[in-house]
Amino acid sequence: MSRIGKRSVAIPSGVTANIEGKTLSVKGPKGTLTMGLSDLIEYKLEDGEISVKPANETRAARNHWGMQRTMVSNLVEGVTEGFTKVLEINGVGYRAQAQGKKLKLQLGYSHDVDLDVPEGLEVKTPDQTTVEISGIDKQAVGQFAANVRKWRKPEPYKGKGIKYRGEYIFRKEGKKK
Repeated sequence: MSRIGKRSVAIPSGVTANIEGKTLSVKGPKGTLTMGLSDLIEYKLEDGEISVKPANETRAARNHWGMQRTMVSNLVEGVTEGFTKVLEINGVGYRAQAQGKKLKLQLGYSHDVDLDVPEGLEVKTPDQTTVEISGIDKQAVGQFAANVRKWRKPEPYKGKGIKYRGEYIFRKEGKKK
């Protein structure tokens, strides 16, 4: 039994959800998100809640159960509050600058790194060493944050690079003299 899957997802006021065929669409104050529904899972929309149950007792259906419930929850949370990832840049001369729908990174390479911001995401740089990525789709926010981070992952000796806020960087000791 999935402990996460057993709990139904509450739909707050101002949010509407529709199940049409094999798609679930959730509309809220921040926008609309849709998700394809799995054949292994049974979805019910009743009393302002979405409940998720396995369609049959196969192992595959039980494996999908908790994840599908979490994905439904992320749709509801995305259209009400949205998601934000904050990246911090450490290193001499490393900086970031948001320019419209582009993010310009200076990471110690011989060239600047220009990244196009995907549709539906918003990138802010409150200062030169902080990048805030926000949007209503949790997967898109996380994927773009990972794409930015991969340009200069934090290294274990000095901690230089791009890291998530709150991420612990395992530090190593340098060579002994």
